[in-house]
Amino acid sequence: PVLQTRSLQKRFGGIAATQDVSIALERGARQALIGPNGAGKTTLFNCLSRLYIPSDGDILFEGKSILKARRHEIATIGMGRTFQNVALFDNMSVLDNVALGAYLRGKAGVLRSAMRLDRVEEKRTHAEAARAITRVGLAAHVHDAAGSLPLGRQRVVEIARALAADPALLLLDEPAAGLNSQEADKLTEQIRWLRDQFSLAVVLVEHNMRVVMGACE
Repeated sequence: PVLQTRSLQKRFGGIAATQDVSIALERGARQALIGPNGAGKTTLFNCLSRLYIPSDGDILFEGKSILKARRHEIATIGMGRTFQNVALFDNMSVLDNVALGAYLRGKAGVLRSAMRLDRVEEKRTHAEAARAITRVGLAAHVHDAAGSLPLGRQRVVEIARALAADPALLLLDEPAAGLNSQEADKLTEQIRWLRDQFSLAVVLVEHNMRVVMGACE
C-alpha cells in the first residue's frame, strides 16, 4: 500500500478526535472519507500530513513510518494536500502559485528559488508548473492573478500546485465546498482523470455525496 495507518489515534485532552484508525490505501485508488462535521475527518488528514502529531499508532508511507518526519518533508516524500479553505496567494499569478509546489522537487529549496537566486532552477520549476496547469485545464489562466478566478478554479489551482510536487498520494479536503453543481461535476471528472492519468492514490473528505459517488470507487 502507498499509505497505511495502524491503530491511529489523536486525542485533545480527554477527547478522542480519532480512535483506532487502521486503513490501507493502494496506489491508484480513489476513495472518500465521509461522516458528519466533528467526526474527525480533517483531524485524520492533519495527522497524515504531520500538521498534528498522533497520540498513538503509526503512519506508513510507501512502507516507511513517517511519524518522525518534519512537516515540510511531507510534500517532498510524495504526499500532496489541499485544504478546506483555499490557501492561495491572491495577488500572485496562477503560474507562481503552482510553482511553489514545483520548488519542492528542486535542489535549490523553496526560499532560494522563490527569491530567484537560481535562474536555471527557476526556469525548470516554472516549466513544471506550466505543465501542471495545462494538465488541469487552466492554461488560459496561467498569468492571471489567482484571486481573480472563481472559487471552483481556485480549488483546481490548488490541485495543480499539489501535482507539481509529483505526489504518489493526493489528499483533497472538501474540494467541492462552495462549488455550484456544474463546477462540482467538472471537479468529479478531474478527480477521475487524475487517477487514470497519473496512477495517483486519491483520498477526499467531502460532504457532497454526488461528488463522492461519482469520483470514488
